[in-house]
Amino acid sequence: MRTLIAIGGGSMIEGATRSIDEHIVSLTGRKNPRALFIPTASSDDKQYWENFQKVYGDRMGCRPEVLFLLNKKISKKEIETKIERADIIYVGGGNTLKMMRRWRWLGVDKLILKAYQSGTIVTGTSAGAICWFQYGHSDSMAYYHPDKWEHIRVKSLGIIKTTFCPHYLKEKRDAHFRKMISKFGGKGIACDDCSAIEIRNENSYRILQSKKTAHSFSVKKVKGKIIQQEIEVKKDFSPLKNLL
Repeated sequence: MRTLIAIGGGSMIEGATRSIDEHIVSLTGRKNPRALFIPTASSDDKQYWENFQKVYGDRMGCRPEVLFLLNKKISKKEIETKIERADIIYVGGGNTLKMMRRWRWLGVDKLILKAYQSGTIVTGTSAGAICWFQYGHSDSMAYYHPDKWEHIRVKSLGIIKTTFCPHYLKEKRDAHFRKMISKFGGKGIACDDCSAIEIRNENSYRILQSKKTAHSFSVKKVKGKIIQQEIEVKKDFSPLKNLL
């Protein structure tokens, strides 16, 4: 079974996404699963890695590992080994554009897709949620031009053929995301902080919440009009085609 969980945002270390994180670990069916953290989008931030160790290691009993791809020389074999033996691949937030460029240059994108196809649970927050979709609503330009920038559409791994937006209401991205869908057409999925979408085998989904006030939305262009609808939270899975 192939499973991906895209988290809209929320502080892991502060426990904001605790129930979602616990669910991710439980899906492995293992007592001490190996959880691989990939912080490329945050420029291999060491504090982010320490926080991941505290949450997924100390609090939830995983065997945490990290894959730094920017700040050290790493062999292709080491990259392959870490990705192949992971039970969970968790991608951190940050600069989506930088992350995708680096992954493609190193061939990491293909290795992650292969692991996903083999049954490794893939997940992440913000940039680490965007990466599983065809496109993502990204603030990457803020890292290059902090005084003047706009959100952009970043091409990602394309497992799910739609556009994803994190931090939907928390960062007030909703108006711009609707404009993006209006411009490019198609349909989009948006998750606010403490909300996530769990997708299995690319054909079924359900919404997860670590706070009841957190919501997810579908945004689509129908006959020239943009329609935004809150996605209902259900225990059971629903056909993804109904959303897309």
